[in-house]
Amino acid sequence: MTMEEMLDRAAIHLLMATYTINGDRGRIAALADVFAKDGLLEFSGEQSRGRQAILDRLGTPGQPRDPRHSFTRHNLTSSLVELDGDGASGRTYFQVMTDIGMDHHGHYADRFVRTDAGWKIAHRQVRIDWQSPDSLYPTFPKR
Repeated sequence: MTMEEMLDRAAIHLLMATYTINGDRGRIAALADVFAKDGLLEFSGEQSRGRQAILDRLGTPGQPRDPRHSFTRHNLTSSLVELDGDGASGRTYFQVMTDIGMDHHGHYADRFVRTDAGWKIAHRQVRIDWQSPDSLYPTFPKR
C-alpha cells in the first residue's frame, strides 16, 4: 500500500466519522457537507439528492420525537473500502444505541469521490439489517 492510498483511506474514514458524530449530535448541516454537491442519500425507500435536499430531509422535524428518545449513538464497526483512482466504494457495518439499548443495526453501501474539497460521499445507501420491535426510529419499515 502506498502512502497516497493510506492517506486516501484515512480521509475516507474521517469522512465517515464526521457523518456519524455530527448526525448523533444533531448537526445536520455538517453531516450534509460530507456529501458531494450532487450526492445521494437513500434510506427508508426514499432518495435525497444534493446537500440541500439531504439537509431538508434530515433537518426538518417530521413526526414528533418519542419522549423516551434522549440520545443516539451510531457505532461504526467493520469497514472495507476499495480505492479506484478518484473514486472508491465501501461497506461499513453500524450499530445504533438509544435509550432502549440496541435499537437497530445495518450497513452503509457507499460510493466516494475525490473532489477539489477532498473526499466526499457520492452515494450512501443505508440498509437496516435488524430493528428492535421497540425501536425509537419510526421512519424505518418494520419487518
